[in-house]
Amino acid sequence: MDVVQTSQQRQTGVNSAETEQNTGAITSDFETFLAMLTAQMENQDPLNPMESTDFATQLATFSGVEQQVLTNDLLGDLQTSMNLMNMGQLTGWVGMEARAEMPAAFAGTPLTLAGTPHAQADRMELVVTDQNGNTVHRETLPLSDESFTWAGVGADGTPLAEGTYTFATHSYSGDTLLEERPAQVYAEIEEAVLRDGQTWLTMAGGVTIPADAVQGIRNP
Repeated sequence: MDVVQTSQQRQTGVNSAETEQNTGAITSDFETFLAMLTAQMENQDPLNPMESTDFATQLATFSGVEQQVLTNDLLGDLQTSMNLMNMGQLTGWVGMEARAEMPAAFAGTPLTLAGTPHAQADRMELVVTDQNGNTVHRETLPLSDESFTWAGVGADGTPLAEGTYTFATHSYSGDTLLEERPAQVYAEIEEAVLRDGQTWLTMAGGVTIPADAVQGIRNP
């Protein structure tokens, strides 16, 4: 089965949050400006009124702030539209297998994993932990980033209980641990949802990940 590498806008959630934050700040400044301008006009000295040039400058500032508020509202609407568009595209992923660094639900069927060894490693191990953080399995892996199958058995070869497990690869040089990093897991996508401006994928077994964490998809 071929893996199709994909790229997503990783900043979707960040950009949405920044847009909302900037819009709120500018709106607050806009309202403050209006209050100050009104107070200034109400309390100016009738015998020494505001110069017309100063008044024109403040009106120009008022217009600029108002335009900035409208622009940010437009950008917010555009960001929402883009999120919905991405959501529509991702519905085609449902039923596919995604490759990502994530825990995975084991239901008695072997899982497909992948790991990347450290450049200076002469040995790599797979370390499997259960939901309580207990190490339930270790095995030596080839020094390769090719995918491999985890059968779901413990150190003594006994099948492990069904549940959610976490996978990591440990790279060694001799007995020195060079690097520990999450392993990539293939799991079927069951649902795509838009939440807080970001698209989230629900995998088989209930594990959820952001869509931009996916590093590849393939047909199951």
